[in-house]
Amino acid sequence: MLFVVLWQLSGSLGWVDPLLLPPPSDLWQTVQELAISGYRQTPLWQHFAVSTGRALLAFAVAIALGVPLGLAMGLSPLFGAVLNPFVQFLRPLPKIALIPLVIVWFGIGEGAKFFLIFISSFLSIVVGASAAVHGVSQGRLRAARTLGASRRQQFVHVVLPDALPEVFTSVRLSIGIGWTSLIAAEMVAANSGLGWMVINAGSYLRTDVVLLGIVLLGLTGYAFDWLLQLLQRRFAPWTGRDA
Repeated sequence: MLFVVLWQLSGSLGWVDPLLLPPPSDLWQTVQELAISGYRQTPLWQHFAVSTGRALLAFAVAIALGVPLGLAMGLSPLFGAVLNPFVQFLRPLPKIALIPLVIVWFGIGEGAKFFLIFISSFLSIVVGASAAVHGVSQGRLRAARTLGASRRQQFVHVVLPDALPEVFTSVRLSIGIGWTSLIAAEMVAANSGLGWMVINAGSYLRTDVVLLGIVLLGLTGYAFDWLLQLLQRRFAPWTGRDA
């Protein structure tokens, strides 16, 4: 609250040029303006819905493919040795550098935007899920084998429960990385979305719209992480507890 008060005073008293840092009162006026007339003939809620829809679809596919693949790489040393060099080569690449290739491969439609968000999340999920398996307690695995557990039983009752907290952590981190790639994704011939709105407004020095877009991006990313924490408490309530 103190931060918001100081922020407002900095603009009202002229400490900072409102063009550089619009105060909260200006942002509220911008919210009202965009709620009524939209930005570039597109309602604000539609910019928000387009971005979250793109991201959620990419995240769902990245999790559905990345978690099983990462677990398989962790369980099979041979499989992991084959795929790990490719994953580790692609993962640190700046995704913005892929835009020319992505346009050639997928054109300028939704496929290109989906791929950029997907690949940013997918690779980190694979690495995190694989590392989670490597961190499984070997003592528990030996105990399960001693008791006659099959490989399937070892996976279901030992590996998966032990790895699940780390898998959730890697998914949370990967979703954050994927959400930050939204700006790059919406640079590909977009005409709507929060990322596009921020980029477009910046070219017209509409710093109030830029800042509003940044706030919405931050709040949405926070909401994604909060939902994942709820899911983690639901499906892995033993996280942080030494069983």
